[in-house]
Amino acid sequence: MKHSGLTVADDGNAISKGYMPGWANDFETEALPGALPIGMNSPQRCNYGLYGEQLSGTAFTANPPERTWCYRIRPSVKHSHRYEKIDLPYWKSAPCIDPDVISLGQYRWDPVEHTDKPLTWVTGMRTMTTAGDVNTQVGMASHVYLVNTSMVDDYFFSADSELLVVPQEGRLRFATELGIIDVEPKEIAIIPRGLVYRVEVLEGPCRGFVCENYGQKFELPGRGPIGANCMANPRDFKAPVAAYEDREVPSTVTMKWCGQFHVTKINQSPLDVVAWHGNYAPYKYDLRAYCPVGAILFDHPDPSIFTVLTAPSGHPGTANIDFVLFRERWMVMEDTFRPPWYHKNIMSELMGNIYGQYDAKPQGFVPGGMSLHNMMLPHGPDKEAFEKASNANLGPDKLDNTMSFMFETRFPQHLTGFAAKEAPLQDDYIDCWTDIEKKFDGTPGKK
Repeated sequence: MKHSGLTVADDGNAISKGYMPGWANDFETEALPGALPIGMNSPQRCNYGLYGEQLSGTAFTANPPERTWCYRIRPSVKHSHRYEKIDLPYWKSAPCIDPDVISLGQYRWDPVEHTDKPLTWVTGMRTMTTAGDVNTQVGMASHVYLVNTSMVDDYFFSADSELLVVPQEGRLRFATELGIIDVEPKEIAIIPRGLVYRVEVLEGPCRGFVCENYGQKFELPGRGPIGANCMANPRDFKAPVAAYEDREVPSTVTMKWCGQFHVTKINQSPLDVVAWHGNYAPYKYDLRAYCPVGAILFDHPDPSIFTVLTAPSGHPGTANIDFVLFRERWMVMEDTFRPPWYHKNIMSELMGNIYGQYDAKPQGFVPGGMSLHNMMLPHGPDKEAFEKASNANLGPDKLDNTMSFMFETRFPQHLTGFAAKEAPLQDDYIDCWTDIEKKFDGTPGKK
């Protein structure tokens, strides 16, 4: 798919004009006509005096390879100088096991409150849990972001991970090397490992959730017998068209590498890709385009039926991360307990509420809030939800005005010190199951 036809502003920067649809497509896009070589990747001389450079998201021998060829004003080595280590105390990476924190338990948090202190995308990240090991590229971290200040001549990239961004309040702009992505609540963005970008506040303050994926990239789940339709359709993912900045101004680039942060100073904007082609790119996706499927006669399917994206592990069928969406849908099952049932799971489940009321927890799980049910810890509906579902008139019922999600991983999720001691933890969450009653009656035939 090819896209061109951008306009150029007075300051020399190309202005984005939309998105290109499709998941894992081989895109091609140029901000100036003829900037993209035809029929080859690395001509002896690129048009406009550009430099050809490949960004590889997989090993060269991976099948299929994920890579993008960039045609830029300066090669990336000009955007990297001597690095100085800096401290971002609230952004943690696995392994991060605090001996004073107990991760064994069922936990729930109210929304992390905004602050008047200026916070950018980098300084406003608050890590809640970590899992796996960033050094061996397995596992994940979950974060809450609080952003009220745009990054100005300040850029970031992670060598550790791709980021799945789930806004809950406010609107953000990700100005990346490959183009511009704007996101708001009910949308998500996927920012690949190694991609340089700047985050601006379009409407703030902004709050949301981030799943930091250390492992294999997110991909669409296999649909199996569901077939070609429903769930997340490839055409609804949008990659940005080429846009570039030709600005010579003192700038900083912060890099996350093996859980540590370093900053380098340069003399220009690193967002200088005039044209690119390939399949390694950032995306946005409107969660309202997700088409849920479910039971239409009896019983309640596993929550995996609601998977939007999955990051595979080395164990088939057991994901490094699943991103699961619980949105509006009809419930029509007969003689069935319709909310999620009581269960223990080998996977660790971190949930967040984007808006509305979650059906298994009518009280306490509020928009902007989170919960964690670690591996093999029992959980399920509270008494109110159980009684309501057990005695409901089972006609067709629409779950409306609701959107929650789950970051699910094969690894145990360890709480950070922030999650345990500073975030608004609901100390009484475990008590929501206290008043569940014994209903056993051994009378034969008694229901």
